Parts: sequence; structure tokens; C-alpha cells
Amino acid sequence: MAKKALNSKILRNYFVVALIFGIIVIAIIGRACYTSFITGKTWKKLESTLKRPNKEIAASRGNIYSSDYRLMATSESLYHLYIDFWADGLQEDTLMKYVGSLAEGLHAMYPEKSAGYYKNHILNGWNMRQKEAEQINKGKTIARKSREYSLLDRKMNYLELKEIRKLPFLSQNRNKSGLYTKEFLKRSKPFGTLASRTIGDIYGDFEKGGKNGLELEYDSLLRGVPGVSMIKKIYGRTTAEPLIYPVNGKDIVTTIDIDIQDITEKALLHKLREIDAESGTAVVMEVSTGEIKAITNMGRIREGVWTETKNHAVADETEPGSTFKVVSMMVALEDGVVHPDDTVETGNGLYTYAGSVVRDHNAHRGGYGTITASKSIRYSSNVGVAKIILKGYENNPSKFVEGIYKIGLNQDFNLEIPGAGRAKIRSPKDSSRYWSKTTLPWMSFGYETQVPPIYTLAFFNAIANNGRMVKPFFVKEIRDDNKVLEKKKTETINKQICSPNTLKQIRIMLDDVVNQPDGTGKPAYSKYVRISGKTGTAQISQGAAGYKSGGLSHQVSFCGYFPSDEPKYSCIVLIRKPRNGAPSGGLMCGTVFKTIAEEVYARSLFKKVDKSDRDTINPLVPRIKNGFYSQTEYALNKLDIAYKDSVGSDKNLISVAIINDKLVLSDRKIIDNLAPNVTGMGARDAVFILENAGLRVNLSGRGTVYGQSITPGTKIVKGQTISIQLK
Repeated sequence: MAKKALNSKILRNYFVVALIFGIIVIAIIGRACYTSFITGKTWKKLESTLKRPNKEIAASRGNIYSSDYRLMATSESLYHLYIDFWADGLQEDTLMKYVGSLAEGLHAMYPEKSAGYYKNHILNGWNMRQKEAEQINKGKTIARKSREYSLLDRKMNYLELKEIRKLPFLSQNRNKSGLYTKEFLKRSKPFGTLASRTIGDIYGDFEKGGKNGLELEYDSLLRGVPGVSMIKKIYGRTTAEPLIYPVNGKDIVTTIDIDIQDITEKALLHKLREIDAESGTAVVMEVSTGEIKAITNMGRIREGVWTETKNHAVADETEPGSTFKVVSMMVALEDGVVHPDDTVETGNGLYTYAGSVVRDHNAHRGGYGTITASKSIRYSSNVGVAKIILKGYENNPSKFVEGIYKIGLNQDFNLEIPGAGRAKIRSPKDSSRYWSKTTLPWMSFGYETQVPPIYTLAFFNAIANNGRMVKPFFVKEIRDDNKVLEKKKTETINKQICSPNTLKQIRIMLDDVVNQPDGTGKPAYSKYVRISGKTGTAQISQGAAGYKSGGLSHQVSFCGYFPSDEPKYSCIVLIRKPRNGAPSGGLMCGTVFKTIAEEVYARSLFKKVDKSDRDTINPLVPRIKNGFYSQTEYALNKLDIAYKDSVGSDKNLISVAIINDKLVLSDRKIIDNLAPNVTGMGARDAVFILENAGLRVNLSGRGTVYGQSITPGTKIVKGQTISIQLK
């Protein structure tokens, strides 16, 4: 009986427990149904006030560097300031107490407006808030415009923002001051106009990306991939939680040498001012590689002011004029039509052919008479070159054009600049409509054909490069931070533009143009560096009006290379529509070429460190920037500079100090989620390290980092902006 009673009690207890659980389950189901069907709409409405649509996180656009890794284009953050006069902690008495001193502080920073103006402007914002409160108290639904009241009608950089946050009242936190910012990105060029049209621009809206130049050509690499953040509102505060982190854009390393670029632009600009020309172009190319070391396109935008305009060097398809005579002579020499010592009769400088007159530039002085073929290049005789080409190709002009094609000028170079032109060389086989009786002689001295300046430069560069024509190019590396993703190689357009003998004869002629006292290129002669090249003067077609005389209808040029015996650089200089002086390729462009050649050549004359005798009394201890161990070690070893290595096994980042006249390398650690110390580093290393830590970087100045807006070792948040100052 006792056992039976025990079992009965256990069953009763099980039943009670099951009943309790059943009631709980029924209650939960009932509550869920109530929430879903009765109060669901209320909760969904509440949820919508807490969540915001996902927001795109902009990726940092990649930087564009010069060949020695100096910044040529970068993105800079700018800020617009607002006050939220409805901020919970903003007190009227505090505002009234400090508004006067705040206005004085703003006037001191931006004196273009008075302290009284700033005070009235701030008080107008507060009065707007008070009027809005009155309307709301009356039960009206209105937009609270004073929640986004613009404090200043200008954007500012981070350093300015930092100073403003120190001003009275605004030094409080956002809840008490109401101060908040909206960030805008601006693309800046630290070197101003230097190669500006080649570097290119982007649209004001960063999302649209590149507008022209390399910014457009490499836009897909530079722009990166945006991320996504989820926006939530918790306890009245909006927070952004990254869901997908952005992938920053790749960096572009150009072939541009900042020093050569600066030399080239200054030399051209000086001449444009002197002769008051409409525009000018100058390009410097490295002979062996095809790297464009400098490119400038200056145009007059108003009286006395020139700046980078259209990329004429790449885009213009113009009649080249007398520089094309070298192409004609090369074809004739290669085909055996003429020998440099053969004579040609130029007479009084006027030659009538098919009803049209070919004129030499000295016809008014009686012409050159009988000269050699070689001198027709030295003197730039239209008559001489036209007669040579007619002698060899009058009955078979297609053979002359085929000779030009063999050189490679007709090929599309597929340059990296959007909108680039290409050479247009006429042929009798294309269409008789474009070929007349006079086309052949006029083509021989640079008319009735269109050649972009950079194509002409590539041809002269091939002469300097022992007959090998290489493609001009502007970008040598694609980088992801400090890692090289792609290294551009020199591309060959034509392995041999002519035979070695023809090449030798042409080089002698180009040398004579400059270095013989009667050459048209004599103004380019330098006693410091031997220059070879060819002058060019072409009338600019006026369309249906044809060709007119006078400087305002001329394009003058000089194209060549230096030093003549072992060419390192080739260069072309073009000037359009000069107002002052008689148009002359030698006097106007040759002198610019000379200035560029002398200054560029002078850069290579300094004695190398490893060739100098050591000073044992006053040893030279170079100034070394902090940065990456491997690069510093490589440079010091190459230059045979003694140093003490106190770096641990990590061998990544280092600090460099001078102790007892000796360089000492020591570790510089980077700790996750803490701001790195980049003082003493160059811009390239500093930007790489900071962006690798997840920070967005603003730069100001140039040289070595001497200050950073976030103290080293401070805790950081991914996507936070840091400003660094260089000098």
C-alpha cells in the first residue's frame, strides 16, 4: 500500500509540473500571437525609428605619385560646420555667456567678416530654434531647420576644424555645443600645375570618378570598392556599424620626374610670356625606355596668364611642318634615292609645281641656290626636300608613303591618355579624293599630314635610340600600399626604323642643324651639352580660308635629343601663335630646348657619394628618414654608409638616430588598434602605414612628417581620419 501511494504521489507531481509547463507554453504562444497580430504594427513602427538604411562607406581614392614617389594627386577631407540648436545639452544661458568670445575667436580665424557678424549669425540660429519651439507648442508640425544651421559659409581642413573646436562654447562635447560636421572629399595636387592635364582631374562628385588624363584612364583601379555600414539609433544617438569594410583604391606611380617637370614648365612659360604666344607644349622622354619624364601644356587663359589647358602633346593632330623633313629624308636615303652629298638646285627659293609655289623661308633674300641634300635639312629648305622626294617618287608616290609606314609612324601607339590622337598619313591607295598632284611635295616638308607632337617625339627618340622606336608611356607601376602589383615594361613599336648607315647619316644632319654656324637650329647650341635636332615652322590651316602669313597663324617647333654622342633624353617643344617676333622654330623653341637640356644635364654632373673621398676629420652623416628597414638598409649598403643595426628580429619599421656621429637603426613598433607613430617619415611610408592601420589620411606640406593629429599610441577606430603635417 505504501508503494502504491508513493507512485500515486509521483504521478500527481509529474502532472502538476506538466500542467505548469503547459500553462507557460500557452502563455508564450498567446503573447507571441498578441505581439504579432495586435501590437505588431506598433513595434515595427518603433523599430523603424531605431534603424536607418544601410549607408555606403566611401573607399579612399588611390594616390598618384611621381617616379620618385612624391605625391602628385591625393584626396583631402574638408569639413562643413553645423550647429544643432535642438541638442539636448545646449543651454541658452551658456550660449549667451560665450557667444561674444566665440564670435571674437571666429573673427580672429576668418577676419574677412566682423565679430559682430558672427555673433548676429549665431543668435539668428538660436532665435530660429525658439520660433520653431513656439510653433511646435501650438501643435503644428514643422521642419526643424535649426537642427542643421550652417556655422560658416566655407569648408575647412582638419587642422582648421581642430582649432575651431578649441573656441569658447564649441570646446564642449557635441551634445552641449550642438557642433557637428559633414565631411567632403577634395582631390588636390600638391605640385599645382605640374603635369596637371596629364595627371587629370575628377568630377566634383567623387562617385563619378575620373574626368580626364590618368585619373580617367586608371579610374577603375584608383576608385577602390566602397563598403557598407548599418546605421542604428540607440538612446537618441546615431551609430554606424561597418558590415563590409571598403577596399581602398590602388596607387599609380607615374614616369614623371618632378625636377625635370619643373625645369620644363618654367622654361616654356618664360618663353610664352616673352613672345606672348597663345599656347605651348614641351615633352621630355627618356631615350632608352620611352618613359615620359616631363610633359607640360600651357595655354593663355587671359592676358598675361598661362596655365595647364588641353593636352596638346597627346591630342593634337596637326601638320608638323619642317620636323617632318627628317622623315622624308630618311625614306629617300633608305631607298637610295639620294646621298647626303648629292646636289639639289633650290634656285631663288621659289619652285612652281602643278600650279602651286613651294617657297623657302629665305626666298626674299634670293634663296640658297645649289646645295647638298644634307644642307637641305640643315637649312630647312622646302624646295630642296620637295625636289628630292619628287625625283624619287613622283611616278610612284605610294612607295614614299610605304617608306613612312615602315618607320612606324602610322601605327596607333595606344597611349594611356584618353582622347589621344594618332598620326594620319595620306596614301594614294586610300582614296583619290584625298590625293592631288601637289600632295607628295607638300607632304615632304610637313603639310597635308597630321601627326601628334608625341608621335614626332617618338620618331626622333628612335633616331637617338639607335633606330629602335619605343612607345611613350606615363605609368610605370600599379601599387597596393607598399606592394607592387604591376610593373610596366618598355614596349617596342619598331625594332629598326632604318638601316644603321641611314641612321648614321641622319644623326650627322641633325647634329649639323644645331652645331654648324649656318644651321637653322643654331639658337639651340650649347657649350655645356651637345644637342642634335630639327627646327619646324608650319602655317596653321584656317579651314576654307587656307593658310595665312604672320605669327598669329604659325606653329613653331624644335625636336631633338641630348647629349648627341650618348643620348639620354629626347625632347620636343612647340609654340602656337606668337604675337611678338617673327615665327621661328630655332629662336623660339630651340632656346627653350637649350634651357631644358642644360638644366637637366647639370643634374647629372654632381659627383656621386661613392666616388668621393671620405672625410675622416668631419665625417658626413646623412639625414635619413624613419621608415621601412629593408629600404633603408638597401640604400645605406649601396652608398657604403656605416651604421649600427639595433633592430630586433622583426625588421619592419625603424627609427633612425645619430649617436656619436654614427647612424643607429632601432625598432619602431606598431600595435593593433593604436595610432602608429609616423613622425620623421616621408609621405609615402607614413600614408602606407596609417592607411594599413585603417585610418584615412589628410596631408599638408611636403618633406618629412613633423606632426600628426592623433597622438601616437592613442586608441583608434577603423575609418577615422588623421592629418599629418610635413615640412
